Amino acid sequence: MAGSTHSVNNQVPPLVGYDVFSADRALTAAVERHLDPGLRDEVLGELSALGRTSGSAQVQEWGAQANENPPRLRTHDRYGHRIDEVDFHPSWHRLLGKGVSAGLTAAWDRPAGHLRRAAAFLVWTQVEAGNGCPLSMTHAAVPALRTDPDLAAEWEPRLTSMVYDRELRPARLKAGALFGMGMTEKQGGSDVRANTTSAQPLAEDGTYELTGHKWFCSAPMSDGFLVLAQAPGGLTCFLVPRVLADGTRNVFLLQRLKDKLGNRSNASAEVEFDGTWARRVGEEGRGVRTIIGMVAATRLDCVLGSAGLMRQAVAQAVHHCTYREAFGGKLADKPLMRNVLADLALESEAATTLALRLAAAYDDGGEQERALLRIAVPAAKYWVTKRCPPVAVEAAECLGGNGYVEESGLPRLVRESPLNSIWEGAGNVQALDVLRALQREPGALDAYLREVGQARGADHRLDGAIKNLLTELADLEGVEGRARRLAERLALVLQGSLLVRFAPPQVADAFCAARLGGDGGAAFGTLPHTLDLASVVERARPVT
Repeated sequence: MAGSTHSVNNQVPPLVGYDVFSADRALTAAVERHLDPGLRDEVLGELSALGRTSGSAQVQEWGAQANENPPRLRTHDRYGHRIDEVDFHPSWHRLLGKGVSAGLTAAWDRPAGHLRRAAAFLVWTQVEAGNGCPLSMTHAAVPALRTDPDLAAEWEPRLTSMVYDRELRPARLKAGALFGMGMTEKQGGSDVRANTTSAQPLAEDGTYELTGHKWFCSAPMSDGFLVLAQAPGGLTCFLVPRVLADGTRNVFLLQRLKDKLGNRSNASAEVEFDGTWARRVGEEGRGVRTIIGMVAATRLDCVLGSAGLMRQAVAQAVHHCTYREAFGGKLADKPLMRNVLADLALESEAATTLALRLAAAYDDGGEQERALLRIAVPAAKYWVTKRCPPVAVEAAECLGGNGYVEESGLPRLVRESPLNSIWEGAGNVQALDVLRALQREPGALDAYLREVGQARGADHRLDGAIKNLLTELADLEGVEGRARRLAERLALVLQGSLLVRFAPPQVADAFCAARLGGDGGAAFGTLPHTLDLASVVERARPVT
């Protein structure tokens, strides 16, 4: 029976039943900018189909269910046999299956493969970020495996398959496979050279027996894992299959699942190796060099994931304020709220534009683009992932108390938002990696300066920021203590250059004023009031 004390009005309709890709003007523009015209219809159609799937009520409900029902560890079966399996809610499997079939592990040999996958990853993250971990690890394993042609021939067709096969079977019997990764240990963390897991050679060439542990093992339900261990020749990369060729389970002892702040739908585990069979990948003693291709790819996915989370947070905030009325008008029309929304929109568009530029560089594959990636990926990973938490929190505040309630979906975004900054090398690791690129690879800085220089003369604030950056780079005294500052400036100048060249003038003007010209405060909503903020907000509004 309906209550008689009040009527329900001034409530915002749910942001559902829309095309997440096509409703994102910054993303669609970036894809079209970098796409070969001959692929335009095919790729845009593919991404729009995924966008409609992502925006559907059914798939959004799957995302909520997967997070409300986190995975459970089963160490033994009913008879006492050790099985070390992880049980997931059916919605998790549905989401992961959709992600695989959408090509999120199939970038390496498709035309414009990295660009189309990057856009799809950014869209799919907005549904549910947890299943992005196995998708990312599987995608990123390919460059590491290619150091061994035999291993690549065996595994790559399964890793790049668009078939989700969840059963634990020998790889040769599977239509598709997923990969995880185990690098860090209790005593070392990011200092993987402090790893103590040992690898003893077996009789068969290239095979080893592992003994030790991993403090963080990503996607422990996967078919195979790339791990680091100390072989006689030093730290080495290994492939650990979950199931051996004869159908028996490899020794892969799951000790517990991590109880994480966010990313609740995804399993991260502590694992023990005790006579675990492994195959060497690459040469002994060159484990970091072998696995670095995987690390670089996952770091770009951290940028994409954060860009996706920011986009969803901003879309929800703008959508809410477009419909919600307060103090005699729509919230989005109030000057102060418009300033907040525009500021959030700038951060989101800058992140999306930078992430897609880096994905396009992967597709190009030329020497110049590879050099750009060497410095731009860690700088982007450092900066974009750090901007995600304040964007998510401010977006939740735009909904008022509603944004603090689970049903709004914003609390899940807030909990997820710090993750990409921590995983795959936290802030200091990225900043120091930027320094290594500057000091050891002069071609990287050259490629970066060529890229940002394409916008020189178009905006005086960008020109000034480039000049100041060059001054900082000329003085490397005590540079380690300034590494974060350098990484931040490198990312901001690159974002500014891209927006000046490709974004609408209103967006580029606002970004350069606030992020490069010093005409903005520390909090969101402090843009100069003289800017065309209404156009910036309108560009960020998801059209349903």
